[in-house]
Order: sequence, then structure tokens, then C-alpha cells
Amino acid sequence: MKRIDGKKIALDILEEITAEVARLGEEKPCVTFVRVGDDPASISYLRNKGRAAAKTGIISEQKVFPEFISEAELLGEIESLNANPSVHGILVQAPLPDHMDERAVFNSVLPEKDVDGFHTVNIGKLCQEDSTGFAACTPAGIIELLKRSGITTEGRNVVVLGRSLIVGKPVSLLLLNKGSFGNATLTVCHSRTKDIGEVTRRADILIVAIGRGHFVTRDMLKPGGVVIDVGINRIRDLSRKSGYRLVGDVDFEEAVQVVSAITPVPGGVGPMTVAMLMQNTLKAFKNRTHGSTS
Repeated sequence: MKRIDGKKIALDILEEITAEVARLGEEKPCVTFVRVGDDPASISYLRNKGRAAAKTGIISEQKVFPEFISEAELLGEIESLNANPSVHGILVQAPLPDHMDERAVFNSVLPEKDVDGFHTVNIGKLCQEDSTGFAACTPAGIIELLKRSGITTEGRNVVVLGRSLIVGKPVSLLLLNKGSFGNATLTVCHSRTKDIGEVTRRADILIVAIGRGHFVTRDMLKPGGVVIDVGINRIRDLSRKSGYRLVGDVDFEEAVQVVSAITPVPGGVGPMTVAMLMQNTLKAFKNRTHGSTS
């Protein structure tokens, strides 16, 4: 059984980005993180993203606004960032307060600065296989994990468990793209699918992003299959100082008994998401300054 080390692969990508940024002129890529409120998870996520940026030489800034800021005020702040030529990428950290329309806020970011890949234009470009757009970071990270692990998707039965805008839908589009790391025979299932286990057992590659800890058990897996576990769930564990531990959507201990390769949680997809954000930021910079689409 192969344990797919997302942390190691992400570090390799960050080293590649660091080398490329070092070869740039005086102007460096800059990404601005927008946070509303003091959600602890959001604070932690942005701290990790800021550290990754610093490691690569990418400039990162953080704009923090109180939870009670109005949507109109937030849109005005984002418009200022859109107009700032020294800001190449903008990331609005979810979740946003209940009084805001997340879709409207995400779509207020200029598509060419939308390094999170959530803008309607970028999702449309993904559907059209237009490489000038940005793919959402977690789905892009999943494809890169498979690629760098030597796991091809072409002609294989791939099942995506989950249909969110953040993971399920965009990774499905990427898997349907023409190319050696697309061309999959794709099935998407979700909480309303009848007999999910019967579907997942057919998967040569199973990508799980349903947001329910240990939802996928051994009997739901194809022997010799590959599992990409996107879930991050906290479960109570009094043996830990924190009182909890992180687990994926897949029961890892059961899965390792039957699969040929699997991503752990933590240390699998999570680090790849951050690495792909840095990659998107570098791409946004190159698009703006050199007209590159690579």
C-alpha cells in the first residue's frame, strides 16, 4: 500500500515556485487575503498560507474586517484591491458572515485576480478547458497529486463523492478534460445517491469530499483502488492535549487494508491546496506582467 505524501509533494512544488520567483525582476507576485471576523479556522488557514508565501518569496498581505461590516462596504474594499496594480491575486477567506452573499462577494473579485478559482468566469473557463483561467486550488492539487504519484486517470473509472463548488464540481471538470490526467470515466455521487457503497466499489480512483468523518469504510472500497481523501473532520480524543484529532472522510485504518494508494489526513490534500494557491498567484503575476498563460 502506497501512502501518498501530499506534504512532500507540496514542498517540492513550493521549491519550484521559489526558484522561479527568485528569477523574477524587482517586482514580485503579491496576494492579498481578505478575512471577515475572527473564525479560528480561518485565522489558522491564512497563517499557513502566509507562511507558504513567505517561503516562496511571494508577497502576502492580509486585510481583516469586523464581522459586522456590511456587504456593500466589503465589496468596496475588494474593488480597491481590484484597482491596485501591485496586487496580483485576491483570496476571500470563507466562511463569510450570514448576512453576506458569498457568491456575490467571490464574483466581485476580478477574474484575473481570482487565485481561488471561484469566480463564475473561471469556472466557465475550466468547463471550456481554457488554460488562461484559474482552477480552484484543492481540485488542482488533487490532479497534481495524482500526476506526481504516477497515477493516471485516462480511461479509468473515477468516482467523486461530493458535489460542492469548492471540490466536487471543479475536480469533476478537470477529470473530464482531454489529456492523460483527464479523460476519466466519471461518476459523481452525493448524500442523495442511493446505495453509495455500490457506486464507490466500482471506483479505480475514489475522491472523497463529503465532509463526514470516517464516512467511507472498507466495504465501500474497490480492492487495489486509489483513494484521495479531501475531508478534514475533528473528532473527540481525550488522549490528545487538544481534546480532539483530525480524521478524513475515509476510515484510514480500514482503507489501508484493501487499497493500493491513499492520502492521509492530515498531510495529504491539505498542503497541496496551499501550494496550488501559490502557483495560481505566480500565474496571475505572469499573466499581468508578461501576458503568459502558463
